[in-house]
Amino acid sequence: MHHSYNNMAREQSQRLRDCTAGKVRWYSPLQEPFYVAGLGWFISEQKYRRLPVLADGVVPEAVDRLANHTAGGQIRFRTDSSQFVVRVRLTGKAHLPHMASSGQCGVDCYVGENGALRFVSTAQFEVTQDEYESTLYIGWKREMRSVVLNLPLYQGVEEIWIGLEEEALVLPPAAYQSNQKVIFYGTSVTQGGCASRPGMLHTNMLSRHIPLEFLNLGFSGSGRGEPEVIELIAGIKNPGCIILDYEGNCKSTELFRQTLPESIAICRARHPSVPILISSRMKYAREAERKELRNTRLERKELEQELVRKLRQEGDFHVYFFDGSDLLGQYYQECTVDGAHPTDLGYWHLAKGYEPVLRALLL
Repeated sequence: MHHSYNNMAREQSQRLRDCTAGKVRWYSPLQEPFYVAGLGWFISEQKYRRLPVLADGVVPEAVDRLANHTAGGQIRFRTDSSQFVVRVRLTGKAHLPHMASSGQCGVDCYVGENGALRFVSTAQFEVTQDEYESTLYIGWKREMRSVVLNLPLYQGVEEIWIGLEEEALVLPPAAYQSNQKVIFYGTSVTQGGCASRPGMLHTNMLSRHIPLEFLNLGFSGSGRGEPEVIELIAGIKNPGCIILDYEGNCKSTELFRQTLPESIAICRARHPSVPILISSRMKYAREAERKELRNTRLERKELEQELVRKLRQEGDFHVYFFDGSDLLGQYYQECTVDGAHPTDLGYWHLAKGYEPVLRALLL
């Protein structure tokens, strides 16, 4: 009763390890039949990274560093194992004071079929750890089920191992509806700050409802429409839709006015008919006290609307404006950790707002 949460987690983890000792076979997701989704260059590079490995200076240093954070990455497979254990070695420890370590560094597990995945559990570990082992389920009925493991949002993964019952079958995951990929490019909000666990990130929520692969290219404080980054995004094969939601990272409206048309042009040159969705920023709770934040948001929203209207008048009928102003709903002040970064409730609202639009464009 007086144990700390960390002591309880450690004791539970030890008990579960004792129960499974000698009965677990360890697999690397680098090998078939596992499929690593959400990391656009994984198949060719075999690295848990959101951009390709690049020489120094090709993209801003912060973008290159944040690309190692595995936001939106998923390990997908099917198994009839009665237990599932995970071992994770991170590139660092939890470091953000306003975000749960389970969101920064943890993994969480869902089971079920596409469209009906349900949450099972989140890895338990101590905040000071950069390597951990955690049992996600145990003692289940031996029957085939689809499993999705969501990867950490604000830390990198050096290595991960999947522990399943020795005699269990392991099969490839169910196929997506098509090979199209839904690409989100944006800010710290896009990356997942401050969801309590990876499955509560809006792009991960959307992937549970829309049977396509989602790529999350949010870069905290650093996704600013840099042309070298947009070129990499435009080079991703088989995009179903590209969502540009980086307004909040631009230091000035003039910078945004310069980079947004160029970003659209780069994507359009590679993909003449792929839908490009320009999303305006959601409301900040801090706007009530800081009127300049509201004024800037409205100014940039008007810029986005005018640009999309101009491009459509010029014949590009595959570019769209998405008004993010009211994504968080009437009680938007209650949906963030610090006035800007969503809680799980905030991310639920984001997913709920995007879903019908993406369904109309993609399905």
